[in-house]
Amino acid sequence: MPDITWEDPYCAEGANCFRIGTDDDGNAYIAVAGQEETPLKDSRDALRALILEIKAGKADHLL
Repeated sequence: MPDITWEDPYCAEGANCFRIGTDDDGNAYIAVAGQEETPLKDSRDALRALILEIKAGKADHLL
C-alpha cells in the first residue's frame, strides 16, 4: 500500500467517522476511521469534484 497521509477524522453524529488522505502520486483516499487499510481510491480531482457536488446539495436525496 502506498504511503498515505491521513487527515484527522471527520465525525458527524454518533460514530460515523471518515478520513481523507492523499499520497505522493496524486491519489486521494476516503476511509472509515479505523478501517484505513480498505480505502476508496481515486484522483484528487475526482475527490474535489465529489466534495463540491455534495456541498452543492446533489446528494441530499440520500439523507
